[in-house]
Amino acid sequence: MNREPMKIAMHGVTGRMGTNQHFIRSILAIMQQGGVTLSNGDVQPIEPILVGRSEDKLRHLAENVAQEKIGRHIEWTTDLEAVLADDNVDIFFDAASTQLRPEVLKKAMHRGKAVYCEKPIATELDAARELADIAAQTEVKNGAVQDKLWLPGIRKLRMLRDQGFFGDLLSVRAEFGYWVFTGHTADQPAQRPSWNYRSEDGGGMMIDMFCHWEYLIKDLFGPVDRVLAHALTEIPERIDETGRPFPCTADDAAYAIFVLENGLTCQFNSSWTTRVRRDDLLTIQVDGTKGSAVAGLRECWIQNEASTPKPTWNPDVPQPINFYDNWQQIPNNTEYDNAFKIQWELFIRHCADDGDFPWSLASAAAGVQLAEAGVQSVDQKTWVSLSNTSLRNTGEKA
Repeated sequence: MNREPMKIAMHGVTGRMGTNQHFIRSILAIMQQGGVTLSNGDVQPIEPILVGRSEDKLRHLAENVAQEKIGRHIEWTTDLEAVLADDNVDIFFDAASTQLRPEVLKKAMHRGKAVYCEKPIATELDAARELADIAAQTEVKNGAVQDKLWLPGIRKLRMLRDQGFFGDLLSVRAEFGYWVFTGHTADQPAQRPSWNYRSEDGGGMMIDMFCHWEYLIKDLFGPVDRVLAHALTEIPERIDETGRPFPCTADDAAYAIFVLENGLTCQFNSSWTTRVRRDDLLTIQVDGTKGSAVAGLRECWIQNEASTPKPTWNPDVPQPINFYDNWQQIPNNTEYDNAFKIQWELFIRHCADDGDFPWSLASAAAGVQLAEAGVQSVDQKTWVSLSNTSLRNTGEKA
């Protein structure tokens, strides 16, 4: 049985991520398949309305792109307040400015709308916790994007963990990032928006990526207990979208050690100023007593105890071992859908009273807490603990 369409207001989807991952590959893809199938066999259709400031960009997405993907136009508007006041809107989604996100989400929740948003949900922990409190008080359905949980490479790591492949876990190491062009050379334009490199506009590596690392580490290995971080602005000047130079005020590289409540050590290097010589833009190596795995965004390679080579240290001769040879690639034994789309479908089911959704605003606030702990660790050059609900200094010096 088909239900009445669920109306979804999509605020701030004219950016690269909002357009490609949320609008085209998630919402329009769900519309192409006819909606979301619920556990009882019913189909929940959806109907989006795009909201933003640029009439030209909104019209292009709502008319040209929608026409190409689903064969018809969809609604769009620049009147945010009218959308927030519209009782017909069931879900309000926000992927616009992080700094403005808390106020917009507050309005939506106080008007009884389910809310779903990009991360981080706020740039400060107090604001993130306030959003979680309002969600609890208003009892609206709520959630935040935690897309990396459904990446094929991460799903393969989770499968290996659940099958006991690693034996006892020993350590986790992750390398993330790539070289983002500064824009100073005409033939090498910057591939990320300039606000990412201005702290006053909500930019910064720790607030951007530690929110991801928090939920990823917690899901795969357990909650973070404490962090020791070092971050800096390695590129002092970049070129903005108007072609003008601007001073970079946000961290563009962060190096962190996360110690989990179970004692496991996770090392995460995150940088927009590194050139890639590894399997993917994100690689996570997990070492255990019985085996190791290296996962990228989509693929995963394993080396068990029996296949582990025996290197010896001898810098006087060329290395006789090709260390890539003794790894086995995990086959793709299932179809992997888009990670953003998977979570969108879960949230739509949740709003249709068809399943829980643990990736809430309260859950996302923990990511902001980890980012804030990282900043505190950098400023004070010390370990910072997350064991209590409020940040506290462990007193251990680096």
